[in-house]
Formats: sequence, C-alpha cells, structure tokens
Amino acid sequence: MSETDLTIHELRRRFADRSLSPLEYWLALERHIEAWEPAICALYAYDPEAARKQAQASSDRWMRGATLGLLDGIPATLKELIATKGQPVPLGTKAVELQPATEDAPAAARLREDGAVLFAKTTCPDYGMLSSGLSSFHPLSRNPWDTTQNPGGSSAGASAAAAAGYGPLHIGTDIGGSVRLPAGWTGIFGFKPSHGRIPIDPFYVGRCAGPMTRTVEDAANAMATLSRPDWRDGTSLPPADLDWMDLEIDVRGLKIGLMPDAGCGLAVEDEVRAAVEAAGRRFEEAGAIVIPVQPVLTREMLDGLDSFWRARFWGEIEKLSRERRKSILPYIYAWAEGGASVSGVDAVRGFNQTIEMRRSCGRLFTKVDAVISPTNPIVSYPADWASPTNDPARPFEHICFTVPWNLSEQPAASINCGFSRSGMPIGLQIVGPRFDDMFVLKLSKAFETWTGGIRSWPKPPVR
Repeated sequence: MSETDLTIHELRRRFADRSLSPLEYWLALERHIEAWEPAICALYAYDPEAARKQAQASSDRWMRGATLGLLDGIPATLKELIATKGQPVPLGTKAVELQPATEDAPAAARLREDGAVLFAKTTCPDYGMLSSGLSSFHPLSRNPWDTTQNPGGSSAGASAAAAAGYGPLHIGTDIGGSVRLPAGWTGIFGFKPSHGRIPIDPFYVGRCAGPMTRTVEDAANAMATLSRPDWRDGTSLPPADLDWMDLEIDVRGLKIGLMPDAGCGLAVEDEVRAAVEAAGRRFEEAGAIVIPVQPVLTREMLDGLDSFWRARFWGEIEKLSRERRKSILPYIYAWAEGGASVSGVDAVRGFNQTIEMRRSCGRLFTKVDAVISPTNPIVSYPADWASPTNDPARPFEHICFTVPWNLSEQPAASINCGFSRSGMPIGLQIVGPRFDDMFVLKLSKAFETWTGGIRSWPKPPVR
C-alpha cells in the first residue's frame, strides 16, 4: 500500500508513533496530486504552499503532544460551494462576481478547529445544479476510473479526488443526490446524514453536507468533527452523544426493503440491477429479511419538484445582468428559463410535492428497518455531458433513487457493490430512519466487511 492510500486511523497511528509526520505525508500526497490533477481536474484554489505550512504546524503539535482534534494533520478538501474565509465562492459559474468569503462555513470551521490540512476546494457545476463535472467556470472534471467518463455531481471534484486518492477526506453537499450520485459513479463511500446533522450555511430544504471517502470508517471518523452544532444553520440538530466509531451490527432479523425500481426516471440498466440484487443476497446470507418494496417516488412528485426548483432558481438569477445570465452554462440556463413561466400557485403546488415525498418515505419505513436500492440507474455517461440524459427538458431523470431521502430528511449512503463489464463502479444506496445516522453507517460497514471493499484503485496516468 502506498502512503497516499492510508486511512485516517492509520495516519493517526503513524503520526502518534512518529513513523510518519503530517508534513512527510503531505509532501508524498502533493506529488501524487501533481501526477493526477492534469487528467481529472478535481481541484479549485489548490494551495500546496499553504498546505505545507499547515502540515508543518500539525507536525509540531504531534511532537509536543498538543493536537487540536481527531483530524489534526489529516488533509481534506471542501466542495467549492462551502465557503472558506478569504477565498471566493464562484458557485461553479462564470456568472458570479468573485468576492472573498468573509468567514468559514460550518464544515470548514469545524475542520480548521480540529487541525485538518485544508489544501483545496473541489469543483462543481454551475450553482451545483447538475450531476456532472461540467462547469462554465471550472475545467471539465473527469472520472479517474475512465477519464472519458463523468464523475457525476454536483460534488464532482470531491468524488474524483477521493477515487484518485487525494487524501482520505473530502466534503461534498447534497440536495438531490449530489454526494451519493458521484460516489456511486466513482466507487467511493458517500454519506448524506440526516438533515441538520452536519450544519451548513446557507441551509435550505433538503440540503446537506457529507463526507466522501474511500472507506466507511473514514467517513465515521469525520462525522465526530463535522456534526458539532452551529447556530448559523437553523435546522442544526442539538448535540448528540454518539460514538461514531461504534460500527458493529448484527443484521439478523432486520427487515431490509429492496427497491430495484425508482418509480419514474431512467430505467435501471441490467448490470446495475444485478449488482444490487447480489447485494441483497449478501444481507440475506447474514440473516436479514430482504423483501421487495415499491418505489416511493411518482412522476407527479418529480415534475412538481422540477417546477419548484426552476421557479426558485429563476428567482435567484433573474436579478443578474443580462450579460452575467448569458455566461451561465447553456444547459442550466435553458432549464432555468422555464421557471419564468411558473406561476406562484404552480410553484407552491410543486413544493407541496416535496411533502408528498416525505409522506411516501415515512409510510414505507413503517414496514422496514432500512432500504437498499441502486444509487444510480445507469453505469456511466460521457465526461462532457451535463447529465445522463444531456437534455435540459429532462434534467432529473437520474435522481429518482436519491432525491426522496433528501426531502424526507433521512440518512442515506452510497457504497460500491460491484463493477460493470466496462470496469466502471456500481453504487448501492443504503437508507435508514430519520436521525439514525449510526444505523446507516453500521449497515454500510457490515457490507464493506462482507465484500472486502475496493482493493485496487485507479493509478495516475503515466506522463
């Protein structure tokens, strides 16, 4: 195993026994990133010089036995939408006037408090409104498993960075699947916690932040830091006495709902269905009761959400000058323009469909303890496409497995459950009851243990 493949637990052990310092680790990681980055373009505001200084300061703290927190010396990235003091937040688009952020957003503040080495932001599409690495501001981000293919999004750079081994911890955001979708397409573990578990700013209906890592344990390690409350998030959950590293579970007798169809949107490809059904058999072999369940989403719900999001987004960009609006990625602008003709009544009707999603999800969880499903309905799609349909009239056909759990505020994760014949990762989504984030992490850890996880990650291209 390369030094750059070490987990958070392994790094902390090496830092503690002084067989590796945070600075030595960072310098190895810096070389690794230099080899990868021209091919996948995962980073924004990359600052290796600042990272060296942070890593040296952490090395000094480890030598003195005066570390700041559990992530001291651990390199981490934040999705570009998550503000870091002094750096602009372009929101993935040329339309935004670049102004330095005046303070750290909650996730950035928590990482900095614990001594993490914040070395870069990661790319996203315009306003985070695509499941793609395509942006009018950032270079095109690509999937490390096959650079002709898309890493997904909107946490595109975070998923590419994690799969390529840019350190053990990357933080994304998720309002309809933007942590889990790219996690599924790049083979990593992506965790969307219960709404409010990780405070965010600005907060919004369904919007969450979550860790994107190569292992379940690394995500759990990060949750202890990221979940500390912050007054700026009006939905922030109160402090919880959770042992995030207690990942043992006996699944015998648990009722696991297997949802092979999303109810609408893109049809599930055969290879995806087969991998998810095989995952279901793993749970059965361990003693769980796996039962087929019906979809929670309907076409009416998805179309209502589309109308509401278009109207909301048009309201945000309408105030921009004509020139700035024209600089938005054409795919997104074509979609947003439809919001101009959505009446106030229709926007409210669309929003009401989010309540129906919540009801539908709640009803299902009166019958099961957890749900498993595909994360993504398809194996992959071209790197330069804006979405799996590449059609702004059908923008959300790929989020039908993920978006309901944002609106129901339930924890959900994506974990690798196999590979396609073309060599691309396939993601399994695991969903738990509202607020039971530990249950999802435990189920994910059990599945990772049964499968052994991914043992061979992509290697940097030879230059």
